[in-house]
Amino acid sequence: MQRRTVLQAGIAASVFQIVPRHVLGGPGHTPPSETIHIALIGAGGRGRQVLRGMLAEEGVRAIAVADPATEYSLQQFYYRDVGGREPTRELIDRHYQEQGRAGRCAVYEDFREMLQAERDLDAVVCATPDHLHAYVSALALKAGKHVYCEKPLTHNIAEARYLADLAASSGLATQMGNQGHSADGMRQTLEWLAAGAIGQVQRVEAWVGGHRWNPTLTGRPEEQNDAPPWLNWDLWMGPREGYRFSDAYVPVAWRDFWAFGNSNIGDFGCHDLDAACWALDLAAPTSIEFHPAGPSNQEIGPHGCVGYYHFPATEKRGPVEVTWMDGGLKPRRPVGWDANRPLPSRGILFHGSEGVLFC
Repeated sequence: MQRRTVLQAGIAASVFQIVPRHVLGGPGHTPPSETIHIALIGAGGRGRQVLRGMLAEEGVRAIAVADPATEYSLQQFYYRDVGGREPTRELIDRHYQEQGRAGRCAVYEDFREMLQAERDLDAVVCATPDHLHAYVSALALKAGKHVYCEKPLTHNIAEARYLADLAASSGLATQMGNQGHSADGMRQTLEWLAAGAIGQVQRVEAWVGGHRWNPTLTGRPEEQNDAPPWLNWDLWMGPREGYRFSDAYVPVAWRDFWAFGNSNIGDFGCHDLDAACWALDLAAPTSIEFHPAGPSNQEIGPHGCVGYYHFPATEKRGPVEVTWMDGGLKPRRPVGWDANRPLPSRGILFHGSEGVLFC
């Protein structure tokens, strides 16, 4: 029936009903028809951080969580938290109980089963290890779910191109999580650069003090064991093959290994190069050159690295040289910098024709 026909039928019948305000919506209330039902896939430290932010939104309801791990500790990492599907389910249920809202969060070991079972699910948050981002996001999009995926969006360029095409053809809402992109400091930097505060930017230096989680390893860990009872290792590996469980991988430390992560540049590049890419509209570079600082091979990333990007001139600016450093490496202090003040462990310098800007 067309909407006009439905309305006419309703008016003719003169059927009216008094319902509570929370059903229809109104100030401070979101009607059920407009509530977004979300699920968290990957209930580790970052996943739980994103979840807490979304639980604070009135129009969002978390209805499911999927993770191959039951429960594990993140106390020794900067999250100072726990991970896994069970404590995350408890977090969600406790949140709604405190609000007096009924319902219980569903839990799944395999996110694929969740996508099939949860018919009311609208969107997913993907916060798995990097090697699963494209895999999870693609299956969610094919299932008709909107996707918020943590950075880096994918593990490699081929996955990024595939996922971009899939997102465009799906007509669904998608977003990559990069919280620094919304920070006032970055936006102020963009405004200053756009206003010509330091003239034409010619050179950029970005650095971060990120390091290896496994400082003594020189390759794949030799001691690889059976997975602990709290983890489905096969699901955690996803499309990867030939790796046995090791404490060197789980939790968090998987970033060291090329099979699962992309070292410091893959972890921090989207944050610390964001201001430069955004302000200067940096697209594809004409050349990239990277050098490891410390041992590296096909299995494991280096302790640090130095990278050089060359971006050609555009109609709005001249050529730009970008230098990346991590693992504790830093650029020289620019002219005019206080000699008694060392450069911080993390930052980005814009060298312009009329000055230098630090972010």
